[in-house]
Amino acid sequence: MDPLLLNFLYAIIGGMLTLGFMWTGCKLFNHTVSFSIGKELKNGNTAVGMMVMGMFIGIGIAMGLVIGLGLN
Repeated sequence: MDPLLLNFLYAIIGGMLTLGFMWTGCKLFNHTVSFSIGKELKNGNTAVGMMVMGMFIGIGIAMGLVIGLGLN
């Protein structure tokens, strides 16, 4: 198989795994705290919004590293 195609597949699979782990982490976090992330966001809680923002930044950094190293 062509190495470029293999690297592209590696980046896609790594990105999907990263998203899956972050989703699982968010669900686990939601079960360990005494509040619901969705309800708090609907109520306009900025602290929870900033926490979710940090999770999305983490997803972006992790996916960037996976794709960058995968296509290298």
